[in-house]
Amino acid sequence: MNFFDVIGPVMIGPSSSHTAGAVRLGNMALAILGQDLQEAKIGLHGSFAETYRGHGTDLALIAGLQGWPPDDQRIPDSFAHASQQGIKYHFYPVQLGELAHPNSVLMDLTGKNGETCQVTGASVGGGRVVITNVDGFPLELTGEFPALLVVHQDRPGAIALVTAILSNRGVNIAQMRVFRKLRGGSALMVVETDEAVSDGELKAIAALPPVTAIRSIRAV
Repeated sequence: MNFFDVIGPVMIGPSSSHTAGAVRLGNMALAILGQDLQEAKIGLHGSFAETYRGHGTDLALIAGLQGWPPDDQRIPDSFAHASQQGIKYHFYPVQLGELAHPNSVLMDLTGKNGETCQVTGASVGGGRVVITNVDGFPLELTGEFPALLVVHQDRPGAIALVTAILSNRGVNIAQMRVFRKLRGGSALMVVETDEAVSDGELKAIAALPPVTAIRSIRAV
C-alpha cells in the first residue's frame, strides 16, 4: 500500500476513479496521439456511460485531452476552453464486452496535423489507470513510468537495436513487452523506463530502419 492508497490522488473531485482517473486517461491518449487535439469521439462503457455527467467524467476527459493535470482548477470549464481552441468532441455509449472494466473509455482522436489514433483504457480505482489497446494492439500501460511506444516491423534484431540505444545512453528499462498482430508484420514495443527518454534518444530510435513510429509517454 502506498501514499495514494491512503488519501487518494491530488485532484479536482468528486471521484478519483471517475474524475482524476479520467484526466489521466486523457493525458495518456493525448501523448499517444503525439500532437494537439482537433477532434475526439469518445465512447463510454459501463459505469462511465451511466454516471459521467454526475461525476464530471466528460469534463475530466476533455481536460486530460488538453494536457491538463488532475488538480487543474480549470477542469470544470474544460468544455469552454476546448471550444475556444476549436476542438470538436462527441460522447456516446459503447459496449466493450463483458471482460472490459466498468470504467472504460474508447477514444478515437484526430490531431491538428491530421494524425489519428484509437486508444482504449480504464480507470481502475484510486486515480490509477491502464491503457489496454492502441490502434488494435492489445497492451497494458499504467502511466506509472515514462514509456516509449515503438511501432516497428516484426523482424529479427529490431528489439536489440532499440534496447542498445537506451543501454548505451544509460537509460534503464523497467519493463518491456512486445505485441504483434501477425508474424513478420507490424509490431508494437512498449518500453517503460526509470527516467524520461531525451529528444536525442527519441530521434536515434526513430531513425532505425525497422521503426515506423514512436511516441514518448510521460508518467502521469
